[in-house]
Formats: sequence, structure tokens, C-alpha cells
Amino acid sequence: MTEEKSAFDTFELNLSPAIVGFLKETSSWTYFLSILGFIGIGLMLLFGVFFSVAMGFMPGGNPYEAMGMDMNMSYFGIVYVVMALFYFFPVLYLFNFSRKMKSALSAKNNDDLTAAFSNLKSHYKFLGIFTIAIMSLYILIFVGALFTGLM
Repeated sequence: MTEEKSAFDTFELNLSPAIVGFLKETSSWTYFLSILGFIGIGLMLLFGVFFSVAMGFMPGGNPYEAMGMDMNMSYFGIVYVVMALFYFFPVLYLFNFSRKMKSALSAKNNDDLTAAFSNLKSHYKFLGIFTIAIMSLYILIFVGALFTGLM
């Protein structure tokens, strides 16, 4: 009893010169964008730490104190640090995609090509899940605001 293989099991992908050119250009742009992303993450971390420290030492640093709200304004800097941590992973995936794609195209290595597309998949998967989470949060805030406004 022989097992039949489909055409897709024995299919080998041959990249035309045009596709290789598109992938080279894409990897260059994703490398550029990932470097800018890492710079942005660094700036967000610096700003978050600076804001936390500056607001912690500032006398009368709570503008909401007159309304009776006792909150430490230095916690707002932590928001930037958390945002930088969330932003780090998609930028890292994009950076790894560009490095692996450049390596795959220069060495004609299928393993690097697979790793490159795996990182691209992870990049978009992270962004998709994050987008769903943020949209869900917006909906919850909207519904909460409706119920709060009706009471």
C-alpha cells in the first residue's frame, strides 16, 4: 500500500529575481523601521524614568490635590515603561525578520528564510492580538461610561 503525495508535498518554491528584489527591499525597510522602533523604545524608557523621578521630587507635583484626589504623579512615568515593554516584542520580531531575510537571500538558505517568515508571522500575530485587546478595552470603557452616565 503506497501513500499518495499531493502536489503540495513535493512542491519546491522557486523565487524569481523580481521576488528576491522585493524581499531585499522589504528587509531593508523593516531593518530601518526596527532600528527606529528600538530608538523609540529607548526614548520611551528614558522619558518614563525621568518623568517618574521628576514628578516624585517635585513639591506640589499633584495637580489633582485640590480636587481631593491623593495620587502620586510619578506613577504616570511607569505607563511609558510598560508601553515600551509592549512595543519591544513586535519591534524585535521585525528586526529578526529583516536580519534573517537578508541572510537567507545572500546565502540562499531555506532555514533562514523559514525563520524570517516565522518572525514576520509572530510580528503580525502580536499586533493582531494586541489590537483585539485594545479594541476590547475600548468597548469595555465605552460600556462602562454608558452605565456610569445612566446612574
